[in-house]
Amino acid sequence: MQLKEYFDLNKKMWNDRVSVHLDSELYAMEKFRAGQNSLNEIELELLKDVTGLKILHLQCHFGQDSLSLARLGAKVTGVDFSEEAIQTARALNDELGLNATFICSDVLELDQLPEAAYDIIFTSYGTITWLPELSKWGANIHKYLKPGGKFILAEFHPAIWMYDDKFTYLQYGYFNCGPIIEENEGSYADKDAPIKHTSVGWNHALDEVLSALLPTGLRLSSFKEYDYSPYNIFHSNTKTDKGFQIKGLEGKLPLVYSLMMEKNL
Repeated sequence: MQLKEYFDLNKKMWNDRVSVHLDSELYAMEKFRAGQNSLNEIELELLKDVTGLKILHLQCHFGQDSLSLARLGAKVTGVDFSEEAIQTARALNDELGLNATFICSDVLELDQLPEAAYDIIFTSYGTITWLPELSKWGANIHKYLKPGGKFILAEFHPAIWMYDDKFTYLQYGYFNCGPIIEENEGSYADKDAPIKHTSVGWNHALDEVLSALLPTGLRLSSFKEYDYSPYNIFHSNTKTDKGFQIKGLEGKLPLVYSLMMEKNL
């Protein structure tokens, strides 16, 4: 298969997931509509006060985090390649009386935004695994950041994508060894949802992520790894006072990492 076929498979999956996720406990839409912020402590510590800042949110799904940022006073543009997700995000924005903007686009082909326009570019949790390579991604981040602007990433750690779904053995490589093609039933937000898909992902080692960003001239100002996930989405999860860890591997396996990079003035 070619890249376009891979993207088409993934887009169908994400389009079909929107209605499932809207009804899921994970996304807690009733609480969100009532004002609950969907952002986690990990990213909030990096974002800090966003009042009046222009934020570009890459791979925003149906916009919960984008709209949470708008509620915090930011001027937000969310981007996602799923037509169903963007349509839902726009409807939610109107329903909640917010002023976020949503664009349907592949982040690697993003060319309709003003350059050097954003104070912060943000992306989080299960985003870059859908990109086959990261050099264009890194170039776009540098392109759209203002001088002095910040790129903030909170992402699942590449070490966890090496395991099978039940974390019983190492199934895949740590490095980007090419496409990982899987047959999926349900969704991470509802494992019993009556949907089936073929998905195509890529694992991106930490050095690949940094190698896509540092050569653009961005400067690394923060990097952290966490032995927990804020989301209860993996098999064999166990709840701890930190968040969710893998049963039997508590404190032994990095589940999430975060980084912040800054564009020189």
